[in-house]
Amino acid sequence: METLANLALPDNHGLAVIGLALFALVALTRPAVPQESASLMVLMLLVLGFEIFPYAGPAGMVDAGNFLAVFGNRGLITILALLVVARALEVTGAMQPLTRLLLRAWQGPRPLALFVTLLVAMLLSAFLSNTLVVLALLPVLVGASTRLRFPASRVLMPAGFAALLGGMTTTIGTSTNLLVVTEAESLGLPAFGMFSFVVPAAAGAVVGLLFLWLLAPRMLPERDAPIRQAAPRIFKAMFFVGEDSWAVDRTLAELRERTGRRMNVSRVQRGDGLQVAKLPSMRLQAGDRLMVADTREHLKEFERLLGVRMHSEFAGEGEEPDDDGAVEQQLAELVVTPDSPLYGRTLSTTRFRQRFRLLPLAIHRATAAGMSEVTGDFEDAILQAGDVILVQGPPDRIRELRTSGSMLVLDGRMDLPKTSRAPLALALALGVVVTAGAGWLPISVAAVAGAALLIATGCIGWREVGGALSAPLVLMVVMSLALAQAAVATGAAAFVGQLFLAGFGTLPAAASLALVVLLVALGGSLAPNVAVALLAVPVAVAVAQGLGVGAEPFVLAVLFGANLSFATAIGSRPNLVVATAGGYLARDFLRVGLPLTVLVWLAVSLALVWTYGIPWSLPRGLNGG
Repeated sequence: METLANLALPDNHGLAVIGLALFALVALTRPAVPQESASLMVLMLLVLGFEIFPYAGPAGMVDAGNFLAVFGNRGLITILALLVVARALEVTGAMQPLTRLLLRAWQGPRPLALFVTLLVAMLLSAFLSNTLVVLALLPVLVGASTRLRFPASRVLMPAGFAALLGGMTTTIGTSTNLLVVTEAESLGLPAFGMFSFVVPAAAGAVVGLLFLWLLAPRMLPERDAPIRQAAPRIFKAMFFVGEDSWAVDRTLAELRERTGRRMNVSRVQRGDGLQVAKLPSMRLQAGDRLMVADTREHLKEFERLLGVRMHSEFAGEGEEPDDDGAVEQQLAELVVTPDSPLYGRTLSTTRFRQRFRLLPLAIHRATAAGMSEVTGDFEDAILQAGDVILVQGPPDRIRELRTSGSMLVLDGRMDLPKTSRAPLALALALGVVVTAGAGWLPISVAAVAGAALLIATGCIGWREVGGALSAPLVLMVVMSLALAQAAVATGAAAFVGQLFLAGFGTLPAAASLALVVLLVALGGSLAPNVAVALLAVPVAVAVAQGLGVGAEPFVLAVLFGANLSFATAIGSRPNLVVATAGGYLARDFLRVGLPLTVLVWLAVSLALVWTYGIPWSLPRGLNGG
C-alpha cells in the first residue's frame, strides 16, 4: 500500500482535470452564477484545453471530440425521455385518483394513514419523479391536517423524505441513479438491471421509513404551514406612487390611518438610490417607492386603498404585461429551485416580465435558513434556492408556466388539468416500467418509446415537452460526464483513488466502503449531487481495484451516498417544496435529517457489506497475512 510520501503525481493533463473538477464543484455552489452557465464554462474550458493540447493516453488519443460526444450519452437521453413521461402524468392529472384514495385513508386512524402515505410516497418515487410525488401529496396532507386539527409540519417533511428514500431503490428512481449505473457500465462493469440493488436499498428504505413514521413526527416542532393559512408567507414588496395615486402629497401617518394602522413602511426611496427619512409627517411625491412587508392578501388590499402599484411603471423593453383589469387576474407563488432559470439571477436580468408575461409583485425569503436579507428593489436581488416570488397574471399564463416545467408553481390555486387521456398516460408510463423491469427492453429504449407514444397520442404537447427538458440539468450532466471521462483517460481518477487508499488503506474494505458512502453524502450536501456522484464513480472503482474487491458495491456506495440529501432544504427539489409549504426552518432539517442520514448510511453500508461479502479483515500485508 502506497503512502502519501511516495505517491506519484499524475501528469499535467491529469492535474489540470483535477483542478477543473474542483473549480466546477465550487462554481456550481455559487448563487451568483447560474448552474447552466457554470457547467457550460467548465465544459468549454475542457474542450478547448484538450483541443489545443491533445492527450495521448493508454486508451488512445483524447481530444475535444470525445467530450462533445457526451451530448449523445445513453443515460442522458434516457433521463430526458423519463422527464417527458413524468410531465405527461402531471399535465393529464393521472395522479388524482391516487390522491383521492389517500384522502379516504386519512379518514381512519392517523398513525395508519401516515404509514400508508409514507409507503405510497416511497413506492411511487421508485419509478416516478419524487418532486411530482411530493406535489401530488401536498393537498392530501394539508387537507388532512386542517380537518383533523394537527400541524401539517409533523407530516410534510416525513413525506418528502420518504419520496427521497424510494428514489434510491431503482435505476430510474432518480436521474443520479441512472447516470451512475450508466457510467459504471462505460467503465466495464456489468449492466445494472432496474432492481439490481433493491435489496441493499430496501434495507435503508425500511429503516428510514420506520424512523419517519415513529420518531420524526415527534421530533418536528409545530410550525404554521404557510400553505394552509389564510395569511401565509410574509412578502417584501415595493409600492410605486404614481401621478394619480391617492398617496401623492399624503403623509406616512395618513397612509397608516387609511390602512387601519396595519401597514408598516420600512423604507422610503426617492429618485435613484436616495433614501429619505421615514418621518410620520413626511409627504410623499409621485415616483416615491415604499418598502412594505406583509401577506399577499394585505399587500393587494393596501395597493387598492392607496392607489399605488406593486410593480414599476416601466417594465423595461417590450410591452407591459396585461394589468388593466379587463382580463381576469390571478396570484401565484413561484419557488426558485437550483435548476430554475431564475436561480442565481435577478428578475431584471432574466427579463422576467417579457419572458413569462407575468407581473412580479413581491418576494419571500426564509432568512432563518442563513440566507442574506433582501434589501432595496427586490427585482434586483440575486435569487436563491427557496425564494418565493409572488406574481400576478391571467390564469392561462400561470397555468402555462406551471405545465411548462420551467418553474415550480407551489400555489397557483388550481388543480391539475383533468383529461380523458389520463388513463392512457398512466398505462404508457406503466408500460415503460414493466418492459424495462422485466428485461424485455433496455430502459433507454423503453423510455424513449414511451415518450414518443405519449407525444403521438396527444397526452403531452410539444410545448410541455420543451418545458420538461431542463437546460441546467442537461449541461451539468454533460459537463460532469465529460470531466469523469477526462479523469479516467488521464489517470486523474486513479490518482485520487490512490490518495484515498494512502490515507485510509489501513481500514478494512467494509469500513472503506462505508466511508465512500459518507464522503459522497457530504459532498452531495455541499454541491449538486449529480456532479459529485459522476466524478466519484471512477474514483470508487479505482479504490475497489486497489483493495482487491469487486467494484460493483463501491459504485452503489456512490449511488446511495448521493441520495442521502436530508439535512438541508436545498439538498433536493422535494426538500425545497416541503420547506416552503411547511414553514420549516434550517434547524428543522438538521434535527430530523441528520439522524435519518446516519441511520440510512449505516443500514445501506451494512447491507452492501452483507450482500457482496465485503471482508471486515484488514488488507493483506497489514494483518500479518
